[in-house]
Amino acid sequence: MRTPDREYVAPVARYRIRFAKRGRMRFASHRDFQRVFERALRRAGVPMAYSAGFSPHPKISYANAVATGAASEAEYVEIGTAAALDPTVLQQALDASLPSGFDVLDVVTARTGHFVDRLEGSVWRIRLPQVSESDLADAVAALLAETHVEVERMTKKGARRFDVRADLLSVECGTDESGCAILTLVVRHAVPVVRPDDVLAGLRQVASLATPSPPVVTRMAQGPLTADGRGVTDPFGPDREESARAPA
Repeated sequence: MRTPDREYVAPVARYRIRFAKRGRMRFASHRDFQRVFERALRRAGVPMAYSAGFSPHPKISYANAVATGAASEAEYVEIGTAAALDPTVLQQALDASLPSGFDVLDVVTARTGHFVDRLEGSVWRIRLPQVSESDLADAVAALLAETHVEVERMTKKGARRFDVRADLLSVECGTDESGCAILTLVVRHAVPVVRPDDVLAGLRQVASLATPSPPVVTRMAQGPLTADGRGVTDPFGPDREESARAPA
């Protein structure tokens, strides 16, 4: 595969990519990943499409990037290419070109529109060292008993207060194999998007839940919400269905 020169190149095909952000790479910012990903595209020889204008740039679109410090099993990016590619070959080439910790999990041909609209919610797993399961369960019960829990978050425009309870669709607590307390959340994407640290702030507010050690946060999935709101489905589903119906 040959990468075209940096001038306008119309997209012939689009591909949607799911990747994971693991281990030490969870501390990489979204901007860090953008730089790494563009280098990986060049290294893999992906024939990218480029935008028009004075300063053409490769056709890459990122969706709902996870916050710095959190791991993820469900990050999404879409690219436009100057030639049709085999999704499996593209997945293997990109995965081999990215550093360990950025792992390409799936690639599909983009055959439908409005992909970002499908990302209605996220499933989060929060590992809470030095928190007992009973204390966590009591705090979760107190949070769920409330209809409105307002917390404050610092944004680029200053402090902002908002309700975390309304978009918190499911909360479950348990332990992992080592006995560490685990909190699993299903959160509806709204404006602003409720983050795991917002939920922990809510637990501190309603139940004084202490978290002596930093929590380990992982986004496990994001996509269309299930009918009961307790999970999400595969956002690539409509593209897979269209691909199955496409002529061989």
